[in-house]
Amino acid sequence: MNINGINHITFSVSNLERSFKFYQDILGLTPKLKWDKGAYFLTGKLWLCLSLDDKTRVKALEEYSHIAFDVSKENFLDISNHIINSKVEIFKQNESEGDSLYFLDPDGHKLEIHCGTLDDRINSYKKLNETNYEFFD
Repeated sequence: MNINGINHITFSVSNLERSFKFYQDILGLTPKLKWDKGAYFLTGKLWLCLSLDDKTRVKALEEYSHIAFDVSKENFLDISNHIINSKVEIFKQNESEGDSLYFLDPDGHKLEIHCGTLDDRINSYKKLNETNYEFFD
């Protein structure tokens, strides 16, 4: 048995037009389909769905759960400045390896842009030389 990867991500949104503009204009995702109750975007090979829902959260959850979008080192500064200049709310300062910007979408979904790989992250933990980590091949 093997799961191949993540197929898509769906976010409930309270205002489709506002969220559509955010994901298209601020994050630069490619719109593929839009209708009165939702929209589909493409980012790399992953598709993101916006689904209009009257039960959508009214503020960000206090937990750390979030979605991280992959950006190149060369584009990180331009993209992060674009997001910051768009007056998007920043919810956390980066404290880990790799460049990251943590921010909220209009409905409080926690997002991140990040440049770095899983290998980069694991190697940063290996350099700590602590005994409480269990590494797998």
